[in-house]
Formats: sequence, C-alpha cells, structure tokens
Amino acid sequence: MVDIREEQSGQRVDNFLLTRLKGVPRSHVYRLLRTGQVRVNMKRIKPTYRLQTGDMVRVPPVRTAQRQASGAPGKGMLQALEHATLYEDPELLILDKPSGMAVHGGSGVSFGVIEGLRALRPDAAYLELVHRLDRDTSGCLMIAKKRSELRRLHRLLRRGDSDKRYMALVKGCWQGGRRGIDAPLFKNVLRSGERLVRVSENGKASLSIFEPVEIFADASLMEITLKTGRTHQIRVHAGHIEYPVAGDLKYGSDEFNRQMQQRGLKRLFLHAASLEFVVPDTNKRVRVQAPLDKALETVLKKLRYA
Repeated sequence: MVDIREEQSGQRVDNFLLTRLKGVPRSHVYRLLRTGQVRVNMKRIKPTYRLQTGDMVRVPPVRTAQRQASGAPGKGMLQALEHATLYEDPELLILDKPSGMAVHGGSGVSFGVIEGLRALRPDAAYLELVHRLDRDTSGCLMIAKKRSELRRLHRLLRRGDSDKRYMALVKGCWQGGRRGIDAPLFKNVLRSGERLVRVSENGKASLSIFEPVEIFADASLMEITLKTGRTHQIRVHAGHIEYPVAGDLKYGSDEFNRQMQQRGLKRLFLHAASLEFVVPDTNKRVRVQAPLDKALETVLKKLRYA
C-alpha cells in the first residue's frame, strides 16, 4: 500500500502509476487499472481519478524485467546533468538541458533528463517535468520538486504569464525589425509516433515574436519570444516564413543545412536562452539565463569573419 503525500495530491492515478512503475509497459499499467488490480481506499477507480492526500493506493506486484534489462542512465548523461543546474530552490529546479538529450525516455530512447535526475537524486520525493524541449533543443528546462509547484507553474504557462526567449540561427538576411508570426499549428502523430506539425486554419492559435540580433551574409541570429507553447512552434513558424532554422532536419532547408555544416554546425541551432516569471500564489520571481554553448558560439564567430 502507498500512502499519498501532499506533494503527490492532485495527479491522475494513471500518471502516478506510470511514474512509479518505470519499465512496465503502458498497456500493462492500464490493464491493471481496467481489471481492478489497482485500488484506492479499497475501491476500484478509473484512470482519470485524481489522488488526494491520505489516499491509500494498492499497487499490485508487477514484473519489471524490462526496466532491469535496460540498465541505468549512462555516466556521461549523469555528469552532464550534475553540471547543468541554472537555478534551484526547495520547489523548483531549472536546468540548462544539453542538445541531443531527450527530456524523458520513450520512442527509442531509454533515458532522458527526468530519468537521469531521479537516478542522481534517489531520495527526492517528487521530480516532474513542468514543460518539454525538443531533444535537439538546448537551454532552460523546468522541473518541479513538489506537486503544488507543478500545478502553479502549469497554471502560469496556460495563461501565458511567462517570458520565454530562444536564440535561433535562421536562413537568409532578415528583412525589417521585430515581427510577430501568428499562424495556427496543427499536430499530426504518425503511426511511428513521430510528430509532424504544419500551419493550418484547423490548428491551435500560435504566436511567436521574431526579433533580429545579428545579421550575417547568408544567415540571421534571432531572438524569439514564445507567446504560446505548441509542439515544434519556432521551427514550423520559421519555415513558414521561409527563414528555416539552421540544422533543422525536419522543417529546414537541406542546402542551408549543408552550408552551416561547413561552418561547423553539428546540431539544431535552437536554444532556450532565458526564462522569467512570477510564480502564482507565492509571488516568487524567477529569472534565469542559459548562455549559448561553445559549439554554437564558434559557428557565430565563423559567420562574423566569413
């Protein structure tokens, strides 16, 4: 039996089980719920039931051979995460996520940031992603250390009351100054699990503000402020206005990507550079910045002296 603590209150029971039973297939977790093998306060519950402080959850014994066989996060990942902290308080952790590291396991990736953090901090009562970054995007990533903080930050993000800014290198010489891209985005998930996003009048409202920082002979460094948080938003908006992001293999320009590879670019040039917000209910002000890594700075130097 598991006694639900205050910081676990409010989350759906299926999400609680998926977190607790890492390595157990999702289909099996839902089968346990469907067949009544998981009980809360001795009663059958639906996957959508939200746990309350003091609830007693019966979690049946399950085989976790898959989890054991997959091993543990690699030493390189753990070392990178150990040195990635930008901000921490008793309720919130903000990391400078490295490019190439998924935020969580799945879709062919055994471990991501959240699994690595849980391995680094086995005594932590609660660690959950507040939002996500694409695997190839680097920069500011928030992790809640309490359920109450996760709820507060989700509320803040839904209202758009945060200042999230990205740095991106795009194709071509930017024309004009600050420009808002207001184009609805529609997400399609393929059978393979791959997410493909396009501009469509049937999509969700999406707004990105592009502002030039530095213009080169054949590329522009942009600061992009997100007013909404849609999947692949910056990359799709950039491609939509024919200024695709450098190194973007899904929505970008093959020719431009080859040119930037010759300048030393080996990844997507998209970086979550800063976060600023006031946490609802607590009036805690948080402001963090993540500098561009050396590899991206080297590309910019080559463009300046081309």
